[in-house]
Amino acid sequence: MKSRSLNHMSKKLNIDESLVRRMSKLLDETGLSEIEYEDNGTKIRVSKATIKAEQSPSIIPQPTITQEKPLLEENEYDLNSQGSVLSPMVGTIYMSSAPGEPPFVQIGDSIKKGQTILVVEAMKTFNEIVAPISGKLSKLLVTDSQPVEFGELLAIIE
Repeated sequence: MKSRSLNHMSKKLNIDESLVRRMSKLLDETGLSEIEYEDNGTKIRVSKATIKAEQSPSIIPQPTITQEKPLLEENEYDLNSQGSVLSPMVGTIYMSSAPGEPPFVQIGDSIKKGQTILVVEAMKTFNEIVAPISGKLSKLLVTDSQPVEFGELLAIIE
């Protein structure tokens, strides 16, 4: 509220303006969305307006990125091999297009180059992870809803 209208209200309703300001500051400092104070039958409630941005996620195909600096031990997997599928971003892995739907791929499946094998969700945007080569999915190193880091090895196609 503007100071002028708060002053006008405080005179009309006999509200302690400094108390309201302190309560508002307390909301900011604590991260609370609402605070209420009651004394001698006078109740004061201060709340923050919240805005919910409902946004439908969109799927954006992303190229698979290989990286020279491995996050896992070098002797465990060759991250530079053509069949290594690395995460192009930080996010959450999803194995299917929607909850309850069958996974895009399973270990042992024949995969075609460019086929969607996983989805990484980052900031409400779903990014398709596609196969860099055709072959057989030999290892799947992540699980559904697992958080992943940039450059993390997700799968191996041979």
